[in-house]
Amino acid sequence: MEPEADHPSLPTLFGRSSSHFTRVARIVAAELGVAYRFHVVPNLLSTDPSDYGGNPALRLPVLQTAEGEWFGALNICRALERQASAAGAEGRPRLVWPEDLDRPLTANAQELTLQAMASEVALIMARVAKADEAAANLAKQRESLERMLEWLETNSSEVFAALPASASSAGGAARSVSFLEVTLFCLVQHLEFRDILPTAPYRALGEFCQRFAQRASARQTMFRFD
Repeated sequence: MEPEADHPSLPTLFGRSSSHFTRVARIVAAELGVAYRFHVVPNLLSTDPSDYGGNPALRLPVLQTAEGEWFGALNICRALERQASAAGAEGRPRLVWPEDLDRPLTANAQELTLQAMASEVALIMARVAKADEAAANLAKQRESLERMLEWLETNSSEVFAALPASASSAGGAARSVSFLEVTLFCLVQHLEFRDILPTAPYRALGEFCQRFAQRASARQTMFRFD
């Protein structure tokens, strides 16, 4: 579901259309059919928590609800699912969460995907700050990112085959999508969007992204600069 601007009672998502962590939350909201308002964080170098919806970590996304603020994509996605569940939406999608990944292969895939997303943010912020990208710490970040992408590429077929067929949080209902699939899609697409790493060498991941991009939730949330 796309964001709505004229309903002050709706939860407010603080983020950016160019952010992969924000897109994770927006895809899940679209999959679940949860409406929200979208507030663009104007300056990522700001040190004012209020610009980030009250997040003291000065990071996005943040979801403001009647209950309070939810910091981070995973917290937000869980809150969105609870909201969809409380609304009693019939036939709503069933999500597979990280805790459902109880084997090393799939659990490691989720961990490396999130680590790669964080590493990419570090490289982007270094570029924004005009830091020396040849510096040892940034060179290590890039090497780490490349190694994680290589692992995900090599193991992707087995990872997708090993994903649980049902969502434990939904009483064993068939899986509609997993948090791993959403985050991996956003990561790979974002690398190309921000020109951090060429993704053409990662053919299996590219094919996965082509399939996932056909989902309405992906089409509604394409990366762009606000």
